[in-house]
Amino acid sequence: MYEDDHLLAVNKPAGWNTHAPDPWAGEGVFDWLRHREPRWAELAILQRLDKETSGLLVFGKTPCAHRSLAEQFHQRKVGKEYVLLTDRPVPAGTVTARSALVRAGERYLCRAPHAGAPLAETTFEAAETTQGRTVVVARPRTGKTHQIRAQAAAHGFPILGDTLYGGTPAARMHLHAASLSLLHPVSGRPLTLRVPAEWAADPRIALREAIIAPDETDAFRLAHGAADGCPGWYVDRLGETLRSQGPGDCGREQWARLTTWQRHFACRHAFHQRLERRRGGAPRPGVAPLGLTGGPPAGDITVRENGVRYALRLWEGPSVGLFLDQRDNRRRLLTRRVGVGFDLGARGRPDPPWQVLNLFAHTCGFSLCAALAGAQTTSVDLSHNYLEWGRENFRLNGLDPGGHEFARDDALDRLHRLARQGRAFDLVVLDPPTFSTSKTSGVFQAEKHYARLVGAALPVLKAEGVLFASTNAAGLKPGEFLDVLGAALRAARRPVLQQHYAPQPPDFPISREEPAYLKTVWLRVG
Repeated sequence: MYEDDHLLAVNKPAGWNTHAPDPWAGEGVFDWLRHREPRWAELAILQRLDKETSGLLVFGKTPCAHRSLAEQFHQRKVGKEYVLLTDRPVPAGTVTARSALVRAGERYLCRAPHAGAPLAETTFEAAETTQGRTVVVARPRTGKTHQIRAQAAAHGFPILGDTLYGGTPAARMHLHAASLSLLHPVSGRPLTLRVPAEWAADPRIALREAIIAPDETDAFRLAHGAADGCPGWYVDRLGETLRSQGPGDCGREQWARLTTWQRHFACRHAFHQRLERRRGGAPRPGVAPLGLTGGPPAGDITVRENGVRYALRLWEGPSVGLFLDQRDNRRRLLTRRVGVGFDLGARGRPDPPWQVLNLFAHTCGFSLCAALAGAQTTSVDLSHNYLEWGRENFRLNGLDPGGHEFARDDALDRLHRLARQGRAFDLVVLDPPTFSTSKTSGVFQAEKHYARLVGAALPVLKAEGVLFASTNAAGLKPGEFLDVLGAALRAARRPVLQQHYAPQPPDFPISREEPAYLKTVWLRVG
């Protein structure tokens, strides 16, 4: 919404945390911005919005801005205006709420002001009523957690969608930070930022459109199960096609939602796949999709992600050729920036080219992004079909696959062979399937054998090289996964110089009902 050399203001969508609630949760807005662009590396949090609240967030970009804005917020010199929507009667005139807030589980209760309890104060004023719903302007003088939500409910008009405080269920919580007025930290001039509430917008689309540039990316997760209010249902946009997945047939409500999304994104096709659950494993798509509308797209389709083109095959089976939850990690390769202070490339050596080894390469998406960033890549996979698909992806992006190595081989066999040859790489990518078998190495299960894989990879990783390790194995929790990696590194006497844990991207939101499954970590190893 606004940016200069000292300030950044953004419009946070509903359904996204201001910052990560714990180390293994999805990135919050602050974390995502800070690690994304070098000019945002020094961002400081100065205010917070609840996960389900949308609207203005302001960040300082420099120490001078941090100090000035922190003082303005502390001294209550920042003017804050929220709007909320309620379907309950609102008293006429201005309502001033002054109370102490006492935590009771996940909620806060309003109590009479008393000594030793911080005071929360908000004025509420009804703006307009239409079809039984009233827009209320809220101006908090203080900034306590859940202040507006708790005080609105205590005065008889809980926010629409705020079921925690007795509000009527809705697609989202209808609370929006609409305006901030402050003094610019350097010039001292008054600065007022405003952004209107968009109550009618689908919150799932609003979240995706907040983080995805449509001219660069047209492949992403549009509905992610229970975290998006649709348990068991997953929808991906794949260029001009919508792919729906669920345990049964597409229901009437889902079909109506797909039709709406198809119009919104101008997609020509939509189809549904039944998810088949394997014994002891995660659900996987059936191989026979059910067409819904527009007819099936003929042959391969091409999608864009971060400006890179990929060929997809929608009827190929469980994999269409691109794992959408790795989008941000592919971007890290493309930009050669993992996070704050963590860049990729051959540190201390001629650069480029840097040498990248991609094991379990699938259709070579990681290799492609590294190659576009100037790397010399080696892609290893057991499938000749996937490697040929990878070569096609290289050609789609104007790269000659002949300048890179594509090896049909068992990953562990190839690692041992490379070590005997004295080959070494600046980056090794490990993203194995949860379960696989090969004639030479036998069964691989991520929960049992990941440490062995890391141990085999370390001899071909240069000193101060980077190891990227990823798994979606349900049996490995994030902390346990890092313990497995740490034990393998200690056994090889290879210290960790830098570490960046990267959870799944925001279009794969995380909730209690839809826990995180993807675990990825970047390690610079001594």
